[in-house]
Amino acid sequence: MAKPQEKVSFGQRLKQIGMVFRFTAKQDRWFAPLAAGAVLIPLALTVVAVILWGWLWLPIGILFTLLAVLIVLNLRSNKAMMNAAEGQPGAAAQIMENMRGDWRVTPAVSSTTQMDMVHLVIGRPGVILLAEGNPQRVRGLLGQEKRRLAKVIGSAPLHDYVIGQGEGELPIRKLRMTLMRLPRTLNGKDVNSLDKRLKALTARPQMPKGAIPKNMRPAGRAFRQTRGR
Repeated sequence: MAKPQEKVSFGQRLKQIGMVFRFTAKQDRWFAPLAAGAVLIPLALTVVAVILWGWLWLPIGILFTLLAVLIVLNLRSNKAMMNAAEGQPGAAAQIMENMRGDWRVTPAVSSTTQMDMVHLVIGRPGVILLAEGNPQRVRGLLGQEKRRLAKVIGSAPLHDYVIGQGEGELPIRKLRMTLMRLPRTLNGKDVNSLDKRLKALTARPQMPKGAIPKNMRPAGRAFRQTRGR
């Protein structure tokens, strides 16, 4: 049985918000002025409302102030995280794993020693390949994966993207929005079936390329005995 998800206490939630505040303030120089404005402007309006219409507006003003601060924090922290993820190996897979919705992510289904990698994502839009690394090398990896997957995905759509800032590449900060805008052509049953087929494909052991080492070759006598049977 799956373990029940542990509830986050109020104190832990405050610590998480504090960590996000510090991280965002360090990465984004505009965050502190915007957060200050999100506090001062609603509070000033609250003071005016209290003077004109009474103390009933005080809790309403405080709620609006908290809401404004959270909106600024959400927008600027997302931008700060995207900027920090720029150029980091595996960042695209990490972003996909944290996205809302039914996204089945397999990081680095294909990779090189130079930290070039292709991630496999399965979702309602179909099969998605995300390549990170040197554009020339990852395009070769993409081609290999597309040929390999074409044998088992059937009529499911196949999308591929190279993450980067060059021409024809997808900036990582636009990754979420781009994938969310893809048409949903599969239902939940199709996604489950596709996921099972691709897991079976990726789990299948592949023979190493090249000559078989001498210490792994069967003895000549054993080979002749096998042939004679």
